[in-house]
Amino acid sequence: MKIIGIAIIGVILLSLLMLDKKQIKKLSERLSVFWFRLAFAFLALFILNIVGGFVGIYFPVNFASGILLAILGIPGLAALFAFAIFL
Repeated sequence: MKIIGIAIIGVILLSLLMLDKKQIKKLSERLSVFWFRLAFAFLALFILNIVGGFVGIYFPVNFASGILLAILGIPGLAALFAFAIFL
């Protein structure tokens, strides 16, 4: 298991060495935007879980829900509402 982890880290570092400065900057910017969206998605899920508790709708606060909300945005929120109501 340690060998697989070391190999994955090695491949990532080698791929970063092949990129130039402009591509690394663009990659880090996209990654930072994604992490911000993920953090905001968890905050939104937490608030929805508290507010939804008053009306009997519970939103699961887990990694899958956070990723869904971070990637899809408003349609992801609609999907979470549909899952919470119909399931």
